[in-house]
Amino acid sequence: MPETTTPPQGTFAEPIFGRLLTAMVTPFKEDGSVDESRTAELAQSLVDDGHDGLVVCGTTGEYSTMTDEENEKVFRIVKEAVGEQCKVIAGVGSNDTAHTLHLASLAEDIGVDGLLVVTPYYNKPTQAGVAAHFTTVANAVKTPVMLYDIPGRAGIPILPATFEKLATHENIVAVKDAKADFAAATEVMAATDLQYYSGDDGLTLPWMAMGAVGLVGVTTHIAPALFRQLIDAVVAQDLSTAQKLHLEIAPIVSATMTRVPGCVAAKQILSWQGKLDSATVRLPHVDPTDEEIALMRADLEKSSVASTLIR
Repeated sequence: MPETTTPPQGTFAEPIFGRLLTAMVTPFKEDGSVDESRTAELAQSLVDDGHDGLVVCGTTGEYSTMTDEENEKVFRIVKEAVGEQCKVIAGVGSNDTAHTLHLASLAEDIGVDGLLVVTPYYNKPTQAGVAAHFTTVANAVKTPVMLYDIPGRAGIPILPATFEKLATHENIVAVKDAKADFAAATEVMAATDLQYYSGDDGLTLPWMAMGAVGLVGVTTHIAPALFRQLIDAVVAQDLSTAQKLHLEIAPIVSATMTRVPGCVAAKQILSWQGKLDSATVRLPHVDPTDEEIALMRADLEKSSVASTLIR
């Protein structure tokens, strides 16, 4: 009998949503309204910089402070701007299943390529409730679903047994992991064909080394070329180059992810790079303090993106 081959798994599988994705900020004007033209321009800029996909209206996109109409507007703007050039994944998560279903329906009608659905936060449901939430959403749509595991924000993790149950659903195809429990993820990867995406910018190399197909990042706004090179080096099995880039990225990750919330930092740094007119965020987020700005600038000044900053 002829030998049969199985498709590559883990890092070397064909990624459903691409490898380099950014959880995109939502540009606001100084009055706090959505800046529609700058949203489209930023999406195009990220694609031009080598992105395979964009996640819009996620945590970094400040979706929770936006109305449903604003979320729908941003889904549409980005899809129309770059939908033929990259994957567009809509953040539709909520702690209310009915509200998630409504957002998912709006996104699906626009024709997005995927739905990012976060663990229901604040409510702290049981694992049975978590599974019921995700299953209800997946049953209601035809668009592929990426589960978002981030217990630091949701208050609870998605446990391996729950992932294994959810993986049997044909619409549930991927995971954005911001839990960094490599042992738990290994258990899920070994038992399912769910595609993992790093949800921790600074852990992209270890995530991909153990089987993730790519990254959904925030720092990727700031240094897209470096993350593109890192991901490509891992796929090419060039560990030496990947390690070098991992260390080169570290101070940029520090500036973007450790000083203030990611959306606040990303908007501030993008404004320093001349890519945003305004770094406006919505309450309860606030602008960085002078001390926080000094720390962010110090991180960036010792990094390879220092030359991109407006003095």
